[in-house]
Amino acid sequence: MSRPTSRSPAKRADAERNRDKILAAARTAFADPEAEISMAEISRRAGVGMATLYRNFPGRRELLEALYTEEVNAICEAAETVGGETPGATLMAWLHRFFAFSTSKRHIASELLTHVDSSNPVFNENRARVLAAGRPLLFAAQDAHEVRDDLTLEQILDMIIAIARIHGDPGYLEPILQIAFNGLRPLHEGETT
Repeated sequence: MSRPTSRSPAKRADAERNRDKILAAARTAFADPEAEISMAEISRRAGVGMATLYRNFPGRRELLEALYTEEVNAICEAAETVGGETPGATLMAWLHRFFAFSTSKRHIASELLTHVDSSNPVFNENRARVLAAGRPLLFAAQDAHEVRDDLTLEQILDMIIAIARIHGDPGYLEPILQIAFNGLRPLHEGETT
């Protein structure tokens, strides 16, 4: 007696493609902070039915959490793959990526905060993951005496987040960020903060 053939691997692949299409459409939709994006609009942009959308993401909060977590995954992966000629240059390249993440995801994070509070595990767990990913880069740069050793990664990332919240285009923000990054260099004898 032969077993019935299962279509579940193909069905899982199709479901994964639908989920990816939804996330891609939502990522693009939420990139415009001025746009009011409904779940129906995301469904339309993704080319999937509302049932498929809600099967993957029961509500707006779940979709926003998935987008936020996906971007955090990319930042954590970048900590392992970003390059630089020195440990300090590697850290700076990763911090630039974190800044880009902070500025581009500001709208997603603020909208997510309308559905949950800041103590929600999605924020705390993802922040812990980013810190764990970035600490080896900071420690290596500090060990190489390319970054001040009196700063923590929490302080540096909070500074970057604060700069990312300033309203202005990249041409306005980049010099501010560069001045902040210059302040990460170790102090030389006789210098004060």
